[in-house]
Amino acid sequence: MSVGTAAEDTRSRLLATALRLFSKHGVGGTSLQMIADELGVTKAAVYYHFKTKDEITEAVAAPALQELLARMDEAELQRTRGAQIDQALSGFVDIIVRYRSLIALFNSDPGIMRAIERSLDGVENFAARMRTLLAGPDPDLATAINVNVMLAGLALAGGAPEQADLDDETLRTHLLDIGRRMLGRPKRRGARAEDKS
Repeated sequence: MSVGTAAEDTRSRLLATALRLFSKHGVGGTSLQMIADELGVTKAAVYYHFKTKDEITEAVAAPALQELLARMDEAELQRTRGAQIDQALSGFVDIIVRYRSLIALFNSDPGIMRAIERSLDGVENFAARMRTLLAGPDPDLATAINVNVMLAGLALAGGAPEQADLDDETLRTHLLDIGRRMLGRPKRRGARAEDKS
């Protein structure tokens, strides 16, 4: 293993460890020393990769944010309004499922929200962009509220501890079906018979 590969592996393990500790103790309740101890390295090794806990928190959130922005870009390229909505919803649900631990933390810890705001400094408000994709550029009040409830509800449900044992595909199917119903989208082709009742 090369030095660069070893450093990247340590960085990846450090971020996974930080997310686990943030989930257990909150961002505010987790210190750099706790991360180092859990990882089995010195605090200096943590400092080699990150100078502050804020940098770690931003790095923990970055992959999900980058993927969300990319999925919105893909949705905006769709030719029809329905295809844009379906692509945006599917992308949002995929991110909820893939980053469950982060979503749970996002739902409960203001420290992660501050990190996200810092990470997105200078980037268009991603929540407003998602709402526009799903509700259109000038929605009526009922549509705007419906989309806000749907986005918050899917994130809360996907990150809820009660759903932690669900396999990814089951969670994805249910979140997509709920989102589609709330947005008034037609049922997905190939949906299982028991999901149609």
